[in-house]
This record gives sequence, C-alpha cells and structure tokens, in this order.
Amino acid sequence: MSIADISVDTAIPFRLDLTVEERAEVRALAEELRRAAPGLVDEEAWVAEARRLSCRLPLRLLERIREYRSDAGPDGMLCLAGLPVDEDLLPKTPSVPDSVERAATVPAAVAMLVGQQLGEVIAYRDEKFGALVQNVVPVPSLAASQSNGGSVPLEFHIENAFHPHRPHYVGLLCLRSDHEGTAGTQVCSVRRVLGRIDEADRKILEAPRFVTEAPPSFRSAERTEPHPVLGGSSEDPDLRVDFNATSALDEEAGHALTRLRDTMLDTSESLVLAPGELVFLDNRLVVHGRTDFVPRYDGRDRWLHRIFVHLDNRLSRPHRADNGPVLV
Repeated sequence: MSIADISVDTAIPFRLDLTVEERAEVRALAEELRRAAPGLVDEEAWVAEARRLSCRLPLRLLERIREYRSDAGPDGMLCLAGLPVDEDLLPKTPSVPDSVERAATVPAAVAMLVGQQLGEVIAYRDEKFGALVQNVVPVPSLAASQSNGGSVPLEFHIENAFHPHRPHYVGLLCLRSDHEGTAGTQVCSVRRVLGRIDEADRKILEAPRFVTEAPPSFRSAERTEPHPVLGGSSEDPDLRVDFNATSALDEEAGHALTRLRDTMLDTSESLVLAPGELVFLDNRLVVHGRTDFVPRYDGRDRWLHRIFVHLDNRLSRPHRADNGPVLV
C-alpha cells in the first residue's frame, strides 16, 4: 500500500495531499532555506533559519501538523504526499555506511521545514555522527544486518528503544523508491492491538521484565536497565520495544513478548513510499520495520531521508552540549 492508496476517511486520519500551489510554496521555502548561509544542515544558523521559515509553510499543512501533534490518532502516523522531490535531479543514491546529508539540498530542507514545525529536530552523537538529516540507503557491507543499511527484513522496533530520550517522532521522506517498487515500511500502532492483548499478558508487559540493547547503528552504548514494554497510561500505553534487541528476563515474559510481536505482525500495514511522500511515526505508539528488497547498488536504489523530532528539548538538556540539537 502506498500513501496514495490511503483513504483519509477509512484509514489514516492524518494525511494530506499537497495541491500544485502548495507544492510550489513548499519548494520556494525549501529553495530559500537551501541558499541560506552557511548552507550546512547541521550548523546552528541554518537550523535556526529552518525553524523560522517553517512558520511559512502552507496553512493546510500547518493545521494538519498541529492536529497530529495534539493526538496522533489510532495509527500514529502523519502521511504527506506531493512534496517537492524531483527524482530526475537527484545525484546517485549513496551506498556507504553512515551516509548523511551535510550540505543543504532541497529534499533535506523539506524534511527540516516540516520537522521543525512538528517539534525540534534532534540527533544522537553516537549514531551517524550526530547528523540531523540521515540517509536510509542499502549498503553492500550491511546487506544482511538489522540496520537502516540492510536489505533483509528489518524487525519491528521503535527508534532507539534503548535510549532514555528516545525520539517522539520519526520522519521518513522518500527521495527514490527501490527498483521494483516493493520495499515497504511496515508499521503497527499499539492502539490498534491493545484490545487483542489478554489481561495476563498486559500485566507482564507493563512490568520491568525486559532489557534492550543498542542497535548496530550506534557506535557505543550499553543495554538498558529492566523496563516495561508497555508504560504510562494503562488505557493508552506508550510502547518501548525492539523485537530484535529487547529480551525478556524470564520465560513467562518471553512468551508474552512473542505473542505481542505476532499480534503486531498480524495487524501491520506496509507502506511503499514514492518520491515526495513523507511519513511521520509517533515513536511512542508505532513500531516500524521494513520488508526485504533486492538492491542493485547502481546509484538508483531506494533512498529515504530520516529525521528525529523531540517535543520538549528541556527534557534532554543535560545531554545536549551548548543547548544544541545533538544528544551526547
């Protein structure tokens, strides 16, 4: 299923198809931001300009972002289509580990403009060297890995489940689809499956009977202290799990974790993003993964930009040097 196949009435409520006029408005803002000094995505002055220009995004887009920020709905997703990404103007898809966008480009500017209106775009020093706009591309040496550089099925996870200051939102902007147009971002919201989890399993999942390792993309990190998989409100819990990296501390908890994974897989959807489509996932509610695909490493492989967004940077202030966007 692509974003274009999603009905705003029957599926994901937070979806917006930009009009031709709105696309032109976003393009003009992205071009203005691309030209802003010093032309480097991670520089403080450029980020400040992205924050300022984001206030001039089209009104319908601002309204949809604000609605989504208030409550992400049953699916926890914001889907935007028609953003100004011109595949024919792109360079070759990168194919090296830790690929990021340092120089300002129109697609990077688009991702930052929308992300800065949703919250504050952040990054982690130990992941892709703290770059704010990261490339999700297939990498030959990582083909079989459980990472954003792999091409095998990627296990369901919330982003950086091990970290005490996990992103509130994860944004994925498609620049280029895979050759066959079949590589899907698999998603499932805990709100969609909560009623299918029996009471005994919920009690187990709400207890600190699980630990999570850092993902391969982090250069250095330790596993967590014991934590629950379902936290916060019992009626509307937050999710903290990486089914590849989260382990149960006892057999009973392990069975409950397996049943949760199976239920989420049964309830999941697969979004095949097209160029100019951007999806935000509420990282407190939604696990995501990826179907397998066959990269050719010919410069035309699947290419996404990824950004992380926090709602309240004060919560992570002790971990951000000089009040910057990178957590250390």
